[in-house]
Amino acid sequence: MPHGARRGTAGAGTDAWPAGPMRYFGVPLLLSGVLSVLQGIAGIAEDRLYGVPRHYEYRFDLTSWGWIHLVVGVALILVGVGVLQAVSWGRPAAVTVAAISLVTQFMFIPYYPLWSISVMTLDLIILWGMARLVASLD
Repeated sequence: MPHGARRGTAGAGTDAWPAGPMRYFGVPLLLSGVLSVLQGIAGIAEDRLYGVPRHYEYRFDLTSWGWIHLVVGVALILVGVGVLQAVSWGRPAAVTVAAISLVTQFMFIPYYPLWSISVMTLDLIILWGMARLVASLD
């Protein structure tokens, strides 16, 4: 082995944090998850926080929307931790959960547009990056 390195010794590439793109896209997953959890808690706790559109096809009770965002947010956080730990299921799960989050945020736009569009932007960044990582590894 060059430079006296032996097999099985810890090198620079074996630290606990993933390098490069996995860290770059794992952190937005966590951020999107935290924002979705906060959005869900606000919907569950105080129905008057959000505006309610009159004629909207996907109109649910705001408590229902709160639970939807809470569940999606927890899933985003769990998958974000998985991506940061570089587990094998992390990348495909990130694409799936980010896509679900994108759809739910799109359906929630009439209730709180600025917040939904901000989280949608994070979800699109995650989708783009993780899809590129999954495709490059196949």
